[in-house]
Amino acid sequence: MLYPLLATLAAYLIGSLSFAVLVSRSMGLNDPRTYGSKNPGATNVLRSGNKAAAVITLLLDALKGWLPVVAVKWWGEAWGLGDGTVALVGLAAFLGHLFPVFFRFQGGKGVATAAGVILGFEPWLGLAALLTWVIVAFFFRYSSLASIVTAVFAPTFYLFGRGIAWAAPADMLLSLAVMGIFLVWRHAENINRLLAGKESKLGSKKA
Repeated sequence: MLYPLLATLAAYLIGSLSFAVLVSRSMGLNDPRTYGSKNPGATNVLRSGNKAAAVITLLLDALKGWLPVVAVKWWGEAWGLGDGTVALVGLAAFLGHLFPVFFRFQGGKGVATAAGVILGFEPWLGLAALLTWVIVAFFFRYSSLASIVTAVFAPTFYLFGRGIAWAAPADMLLSLAVMGIFLVWRHAENINRLLAGKESKLGSKKA
């Protein structure tokens, strides 16, 4: 019981690293929590006009979701860590991004980190989620809409990918469902703006 708890705690601490803030500071940019949507994430960093900073933030946020998952999958068996721990560390890394202990529990929306977790769970699932996001974003130009649609469909993709519902590990499915719920919740303001026709499109800048 000790090793799963330690792995979950480590994943949460890794997830708590807010790379939008750290990358912006290191590159001499304004704190992303002070402009645009005030969300410490790659999309808002992009509004600073620095594409390199946004790409670096995106990759690092995804990496911190992927790394704990694959670490447990690759080396956890020797410590008695199975699918349940894999699901837990993925969820913990994601929640760390949303509620980072190092940044007064005020984090981002978790899209990139969730993508990293999903990719760690199953590469094909990560590819399906990425394609869904890209397709929706390409046609509608709304990052938030693409993220919401992907969050809703990811658990469904997982079930279909496993063939039949009862063949899918319940721990993984539950983790995906919880992340999906949190992602939709964190996009509540975006949903309201989408319905009102006031949501900013990809590439636009906010004052």
